[in-house]
Amino acid sequence: MNHTRVQHHVSGRLSLRPPQSDSLAKLIQALSAAPEMLGHQRDLTALLSTLKAEFPTLQDFEREFPSLCFALATGVGKTRLMGAFIAYLHLAHGINNFFVLAPNLTIYNKLIKDFERNTPKYVFKGIAEFAQQAPLVITGDNYDQTGAVVQDLPAGFAHDVRINIFNISKINSEVRGGKEPRIKRMKEVLGDSYFNHLANLPDLVLLMDESHRYRAQAGMRSINELRPLFGLEVTATPFVETTRGPLPFKNVVMDYPLSRAMADGFVKEPAAVTQRNFNAKNHTPEEVEKIKLEDGIRLHESTKADLLTYARENGVKEVKPFMLVIARDTTHAGQLKTLLESGQFYEGRYQGKVIQVDSSKTGAEEEDMIKRLLEVENPDSSTEIVIHVNMLKEGWDVTNLYTIVPLRAANARTLIEQSIGRGLRLPYGKRTGVATVDRLNIVAHDKFQEIIDEANRGDSPIRLKQVILEATNADEKKISKQTNPNVMATLGLADTADSAEKGQADQPAPIFTTEEEKKAARVVMEVIGRYEAKPEFAPTSGALLTPEVQREILAEVTAQLQPGQGSLLTETEAGTPPLDLSAVVEKTTAAVVQQTIDIPRITVVPTGQVTTGFHPFKLGTLPNFQPGEREIYGKELRTDTQFTLKRESGIREKRLEDYIVKKLVDFDDIDYFTQAELLYDLAGQAVAHYQQQNYADSELHQILDTFGGELARLIRADMLSHFWETATDYTVEVSRGFTALKPCHYTTTAGQPIRNVRETVTDLGKIKQMLFGEFKRCLYPLQKFDSDTERRFAIILERDALKWMKPAKGQFQIYYKLGSEQPEYVPDFVVETESVIFMAETKARTDIDTQEVQAKAAAAAKWCQHASDHAASVGAKPWMYLLIPHDSVKESERLGDYRRFQIKV
Repeated sequence: MNHTRVQHHVSGRLSLRPPQSDSLAKLIQALSAAPEMLGHQRDLTALLSTLKAEFPTLQDFEREFPSLCFALATGVGKTRLMGAFIAYLHLAHGINNFFVLAPNLTIYNKLIKDFERNTPKYVFKGIAEFAQQAPLVITGDNYDQTGAVVQDLPAGFAHDVRINIFNISKINSEVRGGKEPRIKRMKEVLGDSYFNHLANLPDLVLLMDESHRYRAQAGMRSINELRPLFGLEVTATPFVETTRGPLPFKNVVMDYPLSRAMADGFVKEPAAVTQRNFNAKNHTPEEVEKIKLEDGIRLHESTKADLLTYARENGVKEVKPFMLVIARDTTHAGQLKTLLESGQFYEGRYQGKVIQVDSSKTGAEEEDMIKRLLEVENPDSSTEIVIHVNMLKEGWDVTNLYTIVPLRAANARTLIEQSIGRGLRLPYGKRTGVATVDRLNIVAHDKFQEIIDEANRGDSPIRLKQVILEATNADEKKISKQTNPNVMATLGLADTADSAEKGQADQPAPIFTTEEEKKAARVVMEVIGRYEAKPEFAPTSGALLTPEVQREILAEVTAQLQPGQGSLLTETEAGTPPLDLSAVVEKTTAAVVQQTIDIPRITVVPTGQVTTGFHPFKLGTLPNFQPGEREIYGKELRTDTQFTLKRESGIREKRLEDYIVKKLVDFDDIDYFTQAELLYDLAGQAVAHYQQQNYADSELHQILDTFGGELARLIRADMLSHFWETATDYTVEVSRGFTALKPCHYTTTAGQPIRNVRETVTDLGKIKQMLFGEFKRCLYPLQKFDSDTERRFAIILERDALKWMKPAKGQFQIYYKLGSEQPEYVPDFVVETESVIFMAETKARTDIDTQEVQAKAAAAAKWCQHASDHAASVGAKPWMYLLIPHDSVKESERLGDYRRFQIKV
């Protein structure tokens, strides 16, 4: 397997995000430029000089061996990247021995878990070679047994790949001895035999997680004695804090800072939150604390409702959020826990739902605390509030932290840096487009303006686009480019110079060259467009070539040209013969038929009596909304977007249920007259839920008046899953037998060269920004691909298809159901062969079974069935829908081989 293929294999199998793919590409770039990194016989100075020419940000290795730093923002996936490094180095270069260094016990335990098979976040999930023979994980706790067993075994026996995971802080503490504690050689901890075994390995590679945490420690000097081939460092903060301020790393080759992760949607948007017109001077410190906790709970419950609604509307896993409270010290933490669980705080509704995480716990209490902390992501966990003296440590990768209430004195910069470090991971792995589901709230009434001002500073981690400067092209400018179907250039109706620029240098001369011919051809195209909507005359594009339709088109074109352009049809002054309009019609229609794929316009219409409704059901979990008069005001730190949480005071309803029902009937798909009984039943269930919590009548009115809209959204989401529709029958209508190909619109960089589709792409992270050309069988001169899998599939189509294209949005008008939404589905490819037309989608194998992909496949397969039925009635080619796993796209395969991936109704 060549190196490029291994790169694609690892990137695809592990579903690497663009920053991770870019990092892997930079490692490969380094190894290609300096292959001597793979051996011990090298000149370190010459090696550094070679790599500095490749990476403008690289200044020094900062170690006695080559070491490269990959700075990726928190939440982007540094552990997965380490897995990709190991998989690539083993598969491409046969490297079998790795030493992974962790900065503390939390990350050490997390790394061991993530490198173990059959765990939720297993880093090698998808790598078939490791499924058959998993790497052997050797740790600081078992090296004296496991390591001793394997150290003398040759590679190829039992476990080819051996991953050693050690905790540097444990090493630092255990090597202290003598009257004056000092760092001794690491072999005193590991033992001579195993340490020497590692140091003598010819292919040891060192990986350092969160390397900023121990870079300056004396214990790191002993790492040099391991004599690794090279080191790979990953961190979110590529600098060391000193008394003179942060000191940037000198060996960074990849920098993907937090601001870019936010802009690209890989993490939550942090927001500072306060009360409208809040003045801390008007309150005692104790009152400020209580107000912040109460408002934090209001945000928490509102977010909980939005997350629940989103999950039910979209049919995805439920995410139960929790609130993090930062205490001053362990005594303060204990006081806060007592308050939050007391009857004085929201009637004791959070009793048993608070955990205190600090060093004051021992024995069984500590075990229970750790157990509950590790389960906080579980939707069935009772924990809703976590109290911690310090911010939870690096390595605690939770995705459901949505509200932070800092009660410890700290400056604004510290608050921002600590908060964003722990709460930015997204529960669904990507932004949802729902603001509250994508946002992290920092309740900072007394520090609000300071945080806003700090976030707006040029060197804020939220604003800072590059922590370490990288050579960029300041002249790069994004432009929008429209690409017309090839038929336009074939007829001479597009700019031929533009076609050449697009990589179509060998395109034949246009059919029409004179202005008169072009004017006539444009009119023919207009008339053909009208025949799309006449399936009784032209059920397929091929019907345009029949003598009857040709005569009809000619008559319409003649009539349309006659009034104002009679000169086209008569002899000119210079004696030029009149335009042969019948020839223009014949050539234009022939070009259109030859350079299109017939895509019918299909609609499914119910016939007879149609009735709809909702089955009765019991409501699920409802949020613990609290009564409150205060308006909460928030501002996202990066985008300055503002939001509020306030009471919408309106008319006091006579029935509590009316607060919810009046919001439910605002939805277009809920009819009051036919559903009134169900609506009041569901609203009554919600009212009963809050009545059981012993609120006063005035408080119930306040809650339902304020949160009636949120409750209505949540109830409607549940209603949609109980929707039913019946009709006497359904009929499939084909309103168009074929449709004109729509122009495609792409965003690209001005002046970017058009790439040959057959050229290997090395920078896979940027493939979505590239434009490809040099096609022979594509119906467009230019195409864009979302992945290298698509590009490689296009190469197969160029070889085996009659014609193909990537359709523009709106070409098919296929819609699929995803929760309460019905988005449009745009397939990856449409491919015509001698006997069949394929609608094809290439997808990462890990995504094939996801709800969205399956929903698209079901809608597309049904469309293809209707299209095939229509095709059979008019003597056209049948349709098939193919859902192809990415790892099956190989140039050695024939197009017909992919029929095995057909999805049927």
